[in-house]
Amino acid sequence: LTKNVPMFVCTMAYPTVPCPLHVFEPRYRLMIRRSMETGTKQFGMCISDSQNGFADYGCMLQIRNVHFLPDGRSVVDTVGGKRFRVLRRGMKDGYCTADIEYLEDVKVS
Repeated sequence: LTKNVPMFVCTMAYPTVPCPLHVFEPRYRLMIRRSMETGTKQFGMCISDSQNGFADYGCMLQIRNVHFLPDGRSVVDTVGGKRFRVLRRGMKDGYCTADIEYLEDVKVS
């Protein structure tokens, strides 16, 4: 997943670290539902940036479980995956998207 990756602009996420989310904004409710329906069960997380909308670097989040509430909100259990760099920003139905490249750690010998 590197093209038109859905982006949740919120907080900092880190690889292997759980990131529980309370999703209530309509745009992110749609984004989470689509991530589940398409089977990718993942999206990018970046912090906000006043210049570009969201930061140049972020972390993929893997959805482990979603609890949909009767009023449309959801509680989403995610965990951090790979880190990435944003190559191109976009928009889809109110939420941000991005083309990304994954970052590789320098191997220590």
